[in-house]
Amino acid sequence: MSAAAAGPSDGKSGRIVVVGSLNADLTIYCERLPLPGETVHGTGFAVNPGGKSANQAAAASLLGGAVSLIGAVGDDANGEMLLSSAAGAGVDISHVRTSTAAPTGVAVISVDAQGENNIIISAGANGTLTPADVAASAEEFDGASVVSLCLEVSLETVLAAAELGHDAGATVLLNLSPYADIPQELADLTDILLVNAHEAALFLGSSDSADSLGAEMPDVASDDGDWDQVRQRFAQRGLQRVVVTLGSEGSVVLDSLASPGQQVTRIRPTQVKAVDTTGAGDAFTGAVAACLAAGGSLADAAGFASVAAALATTRKGTQAAYPDAADVGRLLGAVQ
Repeated sequence: MSAAAAGPSDGKSGRIVVVGSLNADLTIYCERLPLPGETVHGTGFAVNPGGKSANQAAAASLLGGAVSLIGAVGDDANGEMLLSSAAGAGVDISHVRTSTAAPTGVAVISVDAQGENNIIISAGANGTLTPADVAASAEEFDGASVVSLCLEVSLETVLAAAELGHDAGATVLLNLSPYADIPQELADLTDILLVNAHEAALFLGSSDSADSLGAEMPDVASDDGDWDQVRQRFAQRGLQRVVVTLGSEGSVVLDSLASPGQQVTRIRPTQVKAVDTTGAGDAFTGAVAACLAAGGSLADAAGFASVAAALATTRKGTQAAYPDAADVGRLLGAVQ
């Protein structure tokens, strides 16, 4: 089954709580990424606001979501830049703590002429975010529609946020990136898992079951029956609703809670000329959160996110490259 992109519903958007990381992105552009031990010449350099959670919060807010961000930055210029960028995107930053014990987190990023990248992260103040910070912001979870999480902060902190989100009746959205094995307790608290194909293979391959997929995943040409087997394996691990992103090939929604015949939905890719793919996955996650908070279905949210993430790759940087709802609406109108 396939689906076209669709935007959020017209109802009033519920609140989104994003818990996690804020990083300064130190980005160097080059014709190609260096091989191990090789030095290449760069073609440009920039310092941009980033961090998966800050990116997701900015993306969701620009797309119409009411977003609160819980995190930590250092008492330095990079921290000031990150707070200013998030606030400028409309994000509530009142629960982002300024740490005097650690500098703001940084990501060192190389981007080649095709827009592909590699990234190294130093946690900095993100490493100081604890379950106590989540507990201190517990009122933010009351009445929230979506709680968006990733793995750039400690698993204990992510688990604490997932518990609060679950207890508040919010949809807990977990982006399993950067990949790490997660405890079953966190899987059980996760309403929607968002992974790329590599992360999906790692997650399913970490199962002790004899029929583990290991590194084997269907490709975009595989039929729905192959993807339905993946859906069943996720369900066996406690994940009933999963979105697997396939880069420029679109994504697949695996929804074990949907009616038979509607449990596998293909989301077609949005074709653009990519300049910089850094943060495209975060744009996708933020767009999913915004659409879900506005009452959209999971398939609609993935289709909407496909357009938002594609647009994000057409400009350099992360948050500054993210589209607003009008940008996405124009492209949606063009592709439908």
